[in-house]
Amino acid sequence: MAIVAMVLVGLVALIHVYIVLLEMVWWTAPRGQKAFGLTPEFARETKVLAANQGLYNGFLVAGLVWGLVHPDPAVAWQIKLFFLACVAVAGLYGAATASRKILFIQTLPAVLAILALVLA
Repeated sequence: MAIVAMVLVGLVALIHVYIVLLEMVWWTAPRGQKAFGLTPEFARETKVLAANQGLYNGFLVAGLVWGLVHPDPAVAWQIKLFFLACVAVAGLYGAATASRKILFIQTLPAVLAILALVLA
């Protein structure tokens, strides 16, 4: 189960790398506009806000990767649990306020990783 937990934590980190790219790099590109259902005008007007949001998602990636590479297993477990909980809470908030699909893209993978981590 420990390998499953590591893979799921890595998957959550990769999902957030993609979100960082969508929000910081591709927000005004067709890929970003399609992902978030944006008009070109709205994307241009909110580009700076999206980049700020992407930066915060980057911090989640950094924390998850830190947990994956930390040499002390007990500390690594705590780091991963904390950052996965942050992802799950952010996903719940996003699903409640922005789009229900965030529940499946962000929250569900984080919760599955938390369960695997706790059961490992």
